[in-house]
Parts: sequence; structure tokens; C-alpha cells
Amino acid sequence: MSRPFLIIAALAAGLLALSPMLAEARPGGGSSAGSRGSRTDSAPPSTNTAPSAAAPMQRSMTDPSRPGMGAPQNAMSQTAARPGMFGGGFMSGMMGGIIGVGIGGLLFGHGMFGGGGFSGAGFLGLLLQVALIGGLVWLVVGFIRRRSAQPAMAGVPAGMAREMNERPAFGGNAGGGAPVAQPVTVTEADFQGFEQTLQGVNAAWSKQDLRGIQALCTPEMVQYFADDLAELASKGLRNETRDVKLEQGDLAEAWAENGRDYATVAMRFSLLDATFRAADNTVVEGSTTQRTQATETWTFVRARGGQWLLSAVQQNG
Repeated sequence: MSRPFLIIAALAAGLLALSPMLAEARPGGGSSAGSRGSRTDSAPPSTNTAPSAAAPMQRSMTDPSRPGMGAPQNAMSQTAARPGMFGGGFMSGMMGGIIGVGIGGLLFGHGMFGGGGFSGAGFLGLLLQVALIGGLVWLVVGFIRRRSAQPAMAGVPAGMAREMNERPAFGGNAGGGAPVAQPVTVTEADFQGFEQTLQGVNAAWSKQDLRGIQALCTPEMVQYFADDLAELASKGLRNETRDVKLEQGDLAEAWAENGRDYATVAMRFSLLDATFRAADNTVVEGSTTQRTQATETWTFVRARGGQWLLSAVQQNG
């Protein structure tokens, strides 16, 4: 293989490795991150602005072990809540002990239930062991059939049970400590605030102004933006987004839970997006003159009567 070909191949490999990171250098452009309360793991409804589904969260500080946060319980709690094969309690202990003794006897060559009476009875003892094993199998099969015949949720089809867990109902009493979603009215002033936050986050990002980002985002999102800026800086790069204009936006959903209001908004916007080499300000990706478009789904949160803060950004295909 010729030396020029090797050099070209190496350069191509380097560009391929670098290009995804550079193309996603704008704030929130590389992944879906943040929290949406109990709906963090549920996809927002599609809208005219974003007809395709939003990507699921790749980074989130939502604790899946907390009840009512919209995520499955952790493996340990699931295991603890699920009864054993023989239903738990005394029956579980007794059957487990019988099987344990039987297996121990087989391993040590004394028959299933040890030496003495059963093992010394020859063929009759063998038949008795087979009968006992068959009886155990019959009990297990009958138990499993009874369990499978029970409904997933009394009075609710199994297919609806999962849907109810994923999306809280409006109003009513949740019971068991689960958050209850209430409708929230989003005003024209709120939409104007969302557009200003879109522009403000991009402006603070371009200046690497973490204080400016803190004024507009939840602490979780501030941490993600800080991590992304640090990663760019470690590679000797910086990203600037300028002249951000909201082309179209609409509300996907708005609700309230646990004393907080949430609003998820799909936004299509255009901007100048360029990544520079910090050492000499050379543009290595993007353009300072040619506009690009992006469509993202942003979720905002506020305390009742407080300021809306950006709490999640999700990418749309």
C-alpha cells in the first residue's frame, strides 16, 4: 500500500471520528438530556413542528428508585416485591427445604432423601422417590398455571395498565404517593419567554458564560452544559451559535405535579453555528455566514408563580 494512500486514509479516519462531535457542538445538539418529572421516560406527543418522535433521554438525574417518577423500579425492589415460586412465607420455606435436602442426598449418593429407610428399600424406594418428584412437579405446574390466570390489574386490561403507569391521569387521587398531573394553561407571554430562553441559552453558551446559563436552566441542565463546554475546551475547540431565530413552535403538553408546572414545547429554529479551533480561531466545522436549521423539544419547569427554567432538551429526527 502506497504512503500517500495511508496518509489519506488516516486523515479520513480522523475526520470521521471528529465530525460527529463537531456537528453536535451546539448547546444540547448532541444528545437528549434532562428531566421531565414523572414523564421523563415517556415520549412527548408529536406536534406540527416536530412530527417525529423525540429521542429518549440519554442523560438524566431523575432517580428511578423514587416512587412516581415515571421510571421502573430498580431491580432490587422488583425482586423483593415479587413472590417466590411457591408464594413466599411458610410454604416457600418448607418446599425449599424439601428440595434442598433431596438435592443434597443425590449429590452425596444417598438417594434423594438420604440413606436408611428409603435408600435401603431397593426398587420400592426408587419408585417412591419418582412419585415424590412427580408430585412436586405437579404442584409447581399447578401453581404456575394459577398465577398466570390472575389478571394483571383488577378491572383493567393488561394493555391499559402499562399505559396508565406511563402517563398519569388528569385530576383525581393518585393513591400510593404517585404524583397526579393537573392541566396547566400556557399563555402567549409564556411562549415569548420560551423563545427568549432559547436565544439566551445559546448566547450564554457562545460566551461560555455559566452564570448566564444558571439564570435560565435547572442545576441539572447547567451541569450538562458545563460538561459539554469542558469537553470542547479539552479538545482545543469552542462553539458559537449566533442570530438564533425561532421559525416555528408549538406546545406538546403542559401539566403540573408535586407543586411544579411543566411545559414541553417543540421548536424549529435557524442559526449560525460554527466550531472554532481555540488556538487560532479557525473555523473547523459549520459556518459564520450560512444558516442551519434544527428541531428540538424543550421542556421547561417552574415553581408555582415562578420563572420558567429549561429542564430538558430532546432531539427530533
